[in-house]
Amino acid sequence: MYTILLVDDEPLICQGLSRLLASSGLNIHQLFIAHSGYEAMDYIRMEEVDLLITDIQMGEMSGIELMHQAKMARPSVQSIVVSAYETFQYAQLAMRLGAKDYLIKPLNGSHFLDSVRNVLLKMDKAAVTHDELIAELSGRFRIEEPDRAKTEALNRLLADPASVMADPSAERLVPLASLKGPYFAVLKMKLNIQPSQDGSRFLDKDSDFMQYAVLNAASELLGGQWNHLAFYSPDHEISIILQWDDEAYGDKSINKISQLDMIGRSLHANIRKHLSLPCVVGISQIMKGIEFIGALNEQAVKAIRFHREHQDHYVFYYGDFSWNPASHEATEEELIVHHNQIVDTAKQYIHRHFGQKGLTLQEVAHQSHVSPNYLSYLFKKKTGYNLWDYVVKLRMEESRRLITSTDMRRYEIADKVGYESPEHFSKIFKKYYGISPSELKK
Repeated sequence: MYTILLVDDEPLICQGLSRLLASSGLNIHQLFIAHSGYEAMDYIRMEEVDLLITDIQMGEMSGIELMHQAKMARPSVQSIVVSAYETFQYAQLAMRLGAKDYLIKPLNGSHFLDSVRNVLLKMDKAAVTHDELIAELSGRFRIEEPDRAKTEALNRLLADPASVMADPSAERLVPLASLKGPYFAVLKMKLNIQPSQDGSRFLDKDSDFMQYAVLNAASELLGGQWNHLAFYSPDHEISIILQWDDEAYGDKSINKISQLDMIGRSLHANIRKHLSLPCVVGISQIMKGIEFIGALNEQAVKAIRFHREHQDHYVFYYGDFSWNPASHEATEEELIVHHNQIVDTAKQYIHRHFGQKGLTLQEVAHQSHVSPNYLSYLFKKKTGYNLWDYVVKLRMEESRRLITSTDMRRYEIADKVGYESPEHFSKIFKKYYGISPSELKK
């Protein structure tokens, strides 16, 4: 059973699509409707939404921004875009954020339902055991080893870019035509291929199959959405080089650190879900110039090592730890003080701005000088609350106070605690307290 969220600022379109889905025979458990990106994000945060169907142009928060925020909050959510704008730039941005289809209004009902059906069918693939995966891969595939010369050259490039660039054979071995950049980042995935339960290790062939499956899963996830190279690295690692040209890097519509964060979390979530394989993802910063790829690789390697101190966390961005120089081994006391400072800064900002419409995790993380992913992890660890649950808690407590101690109208209270519409505020309030604002007032 699936949960679908429809988002469009035109109520008639939502009603029409809702009727189509309700009569489609699809295995739909719940269908939510939102008329703005802000309302949609509340559903994303509170409900187990499987599929987001969104318009592009919707007032203050666009569909593109909504897709990005949704992926940050719930990496597994799938999306379909429905737009009146047949614009390549919009379609490209949507696909980079993982949109499974880009449909143009006015919609063909059959085409729309086919698109939804295809997305849901692909989501039916549940996680498999190691033995099931090996059997499936053995039956379907003969492992086609990636070009060894190319893989070797790319790993040499990560280890020592200067020597590779000086090699006369580099033009043949390294696809430099695909590595123009000029901006680069490196992601490393460390696969946890454990001994089997009877104490014996995986056969080499099994390990090869697992690494092959992860490489293909990463390539499929990134697909044509990101300019990248994915390849094997030693010690059961997969390396990914991401690159941006000047135009793509100059696009300020989506924060690049948040993009890296989203990619890392999506990779980890998909590998855990579909391959049942634990892994740790290390993410470098972004630098300009192919000569810095070695430094970026080292950053990604160091980011993975932070898993030793945070064994309940699996995606690490090097920039979150740049306060601690590599030459200095931080003491446990120093780490505790630093983490408390990050969380305290976030809490102070939230207390000042929880009533702000459009408050986002990225905005709070920016104030704390860490990635959204790391802030979410630390906040839950230190306070016991998911960060957005903490925002909702403050909003609900303040709205309850205003209802019981003032004569403010519902729409005034909704506006004061950060909600666009009084109807949406009432839904959140009733879900939180079990009674509506008017019932509490009585």
